[in-house]
Amino acid sequence: MKLFRRRPSLPANSRPPLDPDERVLAWCSVAESPDDVVVATNRGLWLPSGVERLGWHEIHKAAWSGRELRITPAEVSEERDGYTVLVDGPAVSFLLLEPGELPDQVRTRVTRSVAYTTHHVLSEGAVRVVGRRVSGRDGLSWAVRYDTGTPAEHPEVVGATDELVGAARDSVVPPP
Repeated sequence: MKLFRRRPSLPANSRPPLDPDERVLAWCSVAESPDDVVVATNRGLWLPSGVERLGWHEIHKAAWSGRELRITPAEVSEERDGYTVLVDGPAVSFLLLEPGELPDQVRTRVTRSVAYTTHHVLSEGAVRVVGRRVSGRDGLSWAVRYDTGTPAEHPEVVGATDELVGAARDSVVPPP
């Protein structure tokens, strides 16, 4: 009987092009193609193509059904002064038959990247203001995500959003 089970190391031919300070935390083969893997590192989540890593701060939603990992990435809709406007990108799903620690690492890392979040009702619609930690960078990265139907380009909405992001930044910066 084995008291300690060790997961096999990630095969060299499945290893994504990691940064020098990046380390593998968990990985799993994808059921549809066992040669393809999803790899969680301290920097983000490598998708099966092995050429794209989503930083933890770039994942809007992650859901685990017990067999399927569903990732909804954030896409930049607009760059504004000091923050970005995000929208949901196309969701991707992976059937994982032996997930091991991968779903827990994804949940933990995505959650840990969120340092600040608030939802505000605007004169027209609503917005969520989020400050996220980005691996390898100091400070927070600020973004907003408008609720469906909110006129994001309307000058009154933009002005209110600018004020909300400014107030959020001020609330997390320690006084001098």
